[in-house]
Formats: sequence, structure tokens, C-alpha cells
Amino acid sequence: MTAVATGLHDVVVASNEPVGDGLMRVVLSAPTLAAKIAAGQFVDVEVPGDASEILRVPLSFSHADPDAGTIEIVYAVVGGGTSRLAAMAPGDATTIVGPCGNPWPLPEGASRACLVAGGVGVTPVVACARMLSASGVAFDAVVGAQTSERLWGVEELDALGAGRVEVTTDDGTAGRRGFTTDALAELLADGSYDVVFTCGPEVMMAGVARLCRESGVRCLVSMERMMCCGFGACGTCNVAMADGSYKSCCKDGPVFDAEEVAW
Repeated sequence: MTAVATGLHDVVVASNEPVGDGLMRVVLSAPTLAAKIAAGQFVDVEVPGDASEILRVPLSFSHADPDAGTIEIVYAVVGGGTSRLAAMAPGDATTIVGPCGNPWPLPEGASRACLVAGGVGVTPVVACARMLSASGVAFDAVVGAQTSERLWGVEELDALGAGRVEVTTDDGTAGRRGFTTDALAELLADGSYDVVFTCGPEVMMAGVARLCRESGVRCLVSMERMMCCGFGACGTCNVAMADGSYKSCCKDGPVFDAEEVAW
């Protein structure tokens, strides 16, 4: 799918509620954007409240509803920008730049996929699951979090038709204690997948990429960088490539083939 032109959109907060420890789910009324944004793309949000912070906050989305004209974003509260975003109430207005970046591609002929999400990387992974479900592609999933209180997305993936959803937590309070890569290794051994989609901490994605390479399965990764402008002008989000070059995460990504990336 070819990315559509990025633009500036006026948006209004429809709801903004906690869904876990340090996790929030904001729904934005953005009819024009909701009609054209694709799974895997992201938005840059202007968060009012601090004139000294001029940079927008890049956020992935989990669901765009063209009929309702809304975009759902599940995000982690980790700094000043997201803390102010968490304080925004229904009816508050701001602007967002989007759609930014390139969407998740669906490899031709793919019939079975595996999704691997770590932490808040689950947000674009849920959007990917929605794309797969709409395309008739069967999928399993692995979702990892630090603890059960920071776990989100399992019910959403189940509702979208996941065959299996394996849960891992660092402390063992939900699912198994351990890493997403442990669960993925078992799934790769048990099943036949055409492609793996993943987003999360870079060390996790590097492990996912390694397992996929060893199993001969294509791996698509959604890289996380501070994509301040959203359209390749500021140069803050470069990703080192395996061939020694650099690519812009916001413009050339955020989705890359894992074999392209210098891990």
C-alpha cells in the first residue's frame, strides 16, 4: 500500500482513560484522518500546556474507525508530553500531523502470520491484527509486558480472531514468566508462518528478527524513534541499515524488513 499525503488535522478528544498502570487510551475525533490512515502508520500530536516543548509527540494508533470518524491510540505515560496528553479531557482540542510513515505491508500470498508485541508496541500490532483479520489472514500472537498491570491488547487480539495469544510478563503475574522471544521460538517450531510482524523494545525486535532468520520466515519490524516532524525534515529518527546507510524512520519506515536493519 502506498502512503497517502501527510497533512495537519484539527482534532478533539472524545475520551481519554487509563487501561493499565501507566497506560492510557485516547480516542480522537478526526474524521478526515480516520478515513485514510492505514495500519502501521502513525501521527504526531501537538500536546498543549508547555510552550517550552515545541516538538510533537509521535504515537501509533490501534484502531481507526472511518464510520465514527475516530482514531484510538493506546500510549504509555513516560514524560512531559504524554503526561500532559493524559491530562486532556473530552472536548479538548489540538492538532495532529498525519498520516505519517508507511503502513504494514501484507506480503503477497501470505495466509498465516504471527504477531509479536512488547510493551506499548502492542498498539500498532493490534492495528496490524485488524488488517490481517479484514484480509482473511490467520494469525497467532505473542504479547509481552513488564507486569499484568501494564498488559493491554490480549482481549482485542482475541476478538479480532487470533488463533492463539501467548502472554509473557517479566514478573510472571500474567501468562508465563519470561520473554516474548521464548514464546515465539515455540510457535515457530510448532507452526508454519509466512510472515512475522513485530513492534516493541529494539532488543526484543532484534531477537525476533534473529529467530525468524533462523526459521526462514520473513520478519517485518516497526521501529521506534523520536519522529519529531513526521515527514523526514528534522533528521532525528535515523535508522542504521545493514548496508551501512541510514534511513529516516518516519519517512522510509517506521516499518522495515528486519533484514534491512543493522541490529
